[in-house]
Amino acid sequence: MSDLVTVEGAAEDARVVVITLKGPALNALGEPVLRGLVAAVERAREMRPRCVIVTSADERAFSAGADIASMKAMTKAQALVYAQLGQGTFDAIEALACPVIAAVNGFALGGGCELALACDFIYASDKIKIGQPEVKLGVLPGFGGTQRLARRVGLGHARELIYTGRQLNSEEALRIGLVNEVWPKAELMERTLERARMIAANGPRSVAAAKRAIDLGWDEPLAVGLALEAQAFADRFDSPEQQEGMGAFLERRSPEFPDV
Repeated sequence: MSDLVTVEGAAEDARVVVITLKGPALNALGEPVLRGLVAAVERAREMRPRCVIVTSADERAFSAGADIASMKAMTKAQALVYAQLGQGTFDAIEALACPVIAAVNGFALGGGCELALACDFIYASDKIKIGQPEVKLGVLPGFGGTQRLARRVGLGHARELIYTGRQLNSEEALRIGLVNEVWPKAELMERTLERARMIAANGPRSVAAAKRAIDLGWDEPLAVGLALEAQAFADRFDSPEQQEGMGAFLERRSPEFPDV
């Protein structure tokens, strides 16, 4: 495992896995960090968690973006390979079966914003600066920003943020729905872990099925999405998880769901 990205079970709940960026230069997303993230995601998958948190060890930045020094001299062919590496890395995060939460502090710019967008949702400290400033460098987002940002905040907000390259503070990011919650810097991980534990306490197969239904159906016609949901709902019946969950409810006790 790369020392630029670590993976460990949360001390508060082993069903929650924390992926932590520890890269140089405010977690600049050069090739070593991206490959470290790929390995970390694979390790997290092997640990079979119920929830994953992606965060940074550096309180100044979740990630300040791509490694601009190494990008400046890239050829078109090299830039394409770099973009594909970044997109493939973030696709792997998005493809994890369990929910993935980004806990963002400090700067989350360019590739850092795109990394957060690859997670299911984002919790942020009140000290963030987040955005897609690539046009200020004479390029455009290359790790999924032109696609995932619009899906997260809507086409108008995404266009404005990408075209201007401006950075949002926590209040603005919360207002447009880019982040789900904002907490004081000192409370970010504690609060994020609380929410992760809430997820981990639920039926893991049901949560994974809900995530899959949302991902498959959100950009389909409503009738298609509803059909996907109905089938996913029906598939949960006659399962140990469904029997335990409904049995616990009727018996007025807390359910004890088996691990995946």
